[in-house]
Amino acid sequence: MAGKNKKKKSSGEGVLATNRKAHRDFLILEKIEAGIVLTGTEVKSVKQGHSSIQEGYVHIDDHMEAWLIGCTIQPYDHGNVFNHNQTRERKLLLHRKEIARLYGKIREKGLTLIPLKIYLVRGKIKIKIGLAKGKNVVDKRDTIRRREADRDSQRAMRNHNHR
Repeated sequence: MAGKNKKKKSSGEGVLATNRKAHRDFLILEKIEAGIVLTGTEVKSVKQGHSSIQEGYVHIDDHMEAWLIGCTIQPYDHGNVFNHNQTRERKLLLHRKEIARLYGKIREKGLTLIPLKIYLVRGKIKIKIGLAKGKNVVDKRDTIRRREADRDSQRAMRNHNHR
């Protein structure tokens, strides 16, 4: 009976695509979850893991609508003439106040919005976007140096504890 209370990870949750370059090239200041408007074949293709968000970014237009640009979703294998355009702009679903707040931040401070990951929540496809500031070469080197120092210290502690 003790094993009955364990939560199983249902098939309706999980990460479908990540942007591994995001944390290397940008300093992420804030993360926001948004819905994404997809067609039927796009949903099937994303669930199969055929999407890339590496070169993508988020644009907020004059009508206060957020759009995901530059991300590719490969055509669905079993799609026919109804298959989707793989590089089309996709609308993001956010509250109006949230869009207005982000619009103000990206206009005045030189920040940008980038996609971080696409994932499933209770069967719905969501996207995590980040309010980001670009890193220069010195910042990137500093991040690498700090990561290596942390790794070395963890290794030293692990070796010390095993004696």
